[in-house]
Amino acid sequence: MSIPEHIQAFRIDQRDGHCADWQSMRTDQLSSGDVCIKVHYSSVNYKDALAATGSGKILRQFPLNGGIDVVGEVVASESDQFDVGEPVLATGSGLSETRDGGYSEYLNLHSDWTIPLPDSLSMLDAMRIGTAGFTAALSLYRMEANGQTPEQGPIVVTGASGGVGSLAVNILSQAGYEVHAISGKTQFFNWLRQLGAVSCSNRHDLYLGDRPLESTIWAGAIDTVGGKMLEGLTRVISPWGNIASCGLAGGAELHTTVMPFIIRGISLLGINSSQCPTELRKQLWQRLAGPWKPPQLAQIAVTQLRRDELPEYCEKMLAGQIHGRATIQIKG
Repeated sequence: MSIPEHIQAFRIDQRDGHCADWQSMRTDQLSSGDVCIKVHYSSVNYKDALAATGSGKILRQFPLNGGIDVVGEVVASESDQFDVGEPVLATGSGLSETRDGGYSEYLNLHSDWTIPLPDSLSMLDAMRIGTAGFTAALSLYRMEANGQTPEQGPIVVTGASGGVGSLAVNILSQAGYEVHAISGKTQFFNWLRQLGAVSCSNRHDLYLGDRPLESTIWAGAIDTVGGKMLEGLTRVISPWGNIASCGLAGGAELHTTVMPFIIRGISLLGINSSQCPTELRKQLWQRLAGPWKPPQLAQIAVTQLRRDELPEYCEKMLAGQIHGRATIQIKG
């Protein structure tokens, strides 16, 4: 399959002030890699919105193409791991941070962090899941590796109406857990119940106390918020429960005590989906295509963007005006 000399890509630059738009570029300007793919879909994550708008320091060099998720078809390979025509995906791994990302008609990837698309997963569904679903799955994986079980009691998900949160609700429910949801967007409570939440709490009305230890409420948590929310969670998780920390939408600082850790034995687990080892990535994507596949995936990722709709969507995401997930079709 021939690779064109020029392609369209969503190029981000900040050398002379922030600039991000779709433009023509030469394929020989793309970041290097031993696998070249024709991109079919990408998705929009919070990091993508920060990068596209210049609201956060995501890119470590300029210019780069945006998009931390990508799925497509191999069109050229110097690796014996992948054949031309094979569908593959990649999430994180420096995409749109240190190298070009998925908002591009063609993309070079390194084979050591490129993942074969599972047979039971379509390209579109892979991007409906994307980094958000992978982060939720990695959170559950680490919690269970540390002893979490459904029998211990309910798991609470914070920021539940967002991409990671809504997929976490759906995946936890699919995995047999009783799921409780916390969100400030009460208009989406019925939607969250459809995804598997048995109860929903308004974060604006929630009070988790201010003593080092409060009465226990949940057996564990997947927290996408950080800050005051995470601080409160440490006080109310049952003995030997786990908190998976995977976001900081509510703040990066954490003020707590050692009491929940040394008296109740709870664990605070850091979730770094971007730098997850490749073998574990493969394992988790097989679960996401199998027993952990979100059953309401189409209800979570209801938005499919055209290329020209990407900038406006990123602005809305940062303004808290969206819910669930959005994919973007790159292939014409």
